[in-house]
Amino acid sequence: QVQLVESGGGVVQPGGSLRLSCAVSGRTLTNYAVAWFRQAPGKARDFVAGIYWSVGSTYYADSMKGRSTISISRDNGKKTAYLQMNSLKPEDTAIYYCAAGITIPSRVMSRDLYDYWGQGTQVTVSS
Repeated sequence: QVQLVESGGGVVQPGGSLRLSCAVSGRTLTNYAVAWFRQAPGKARDFVAGIYWSVGSTYYADSMKGRSTISISRDNGKKTAYLQMNSLKPEDTAIYYCAAGITIPSRVMSRDLYDYWGQGTQVTVSS
């Protein structure tokens, strides 16, 4: 079993920044990826960014690749993943979920491979 607890969401003005944290507990993360997904009201839950834990390789949704202001990282010692978001826009408003699952690097973006999910943290970008 893997448990995930997100934190760091909140209300921020357009152009502001937030850093989301995902504390991971339970089994070791060999062959696991940890990813961030987001779900806006009335929309599907979409992949944002992921990290293949053992080697630290990172993956971003195509919609995020043009934004240098989104960055995923992990602290292996703290067993915590982070999503740094700068220059936030109102369209970034969503519930952000952390997820973990056994996968291979080429499939980090596949939502169906994630077995464990956190409770989500709300991010609201509004003036």
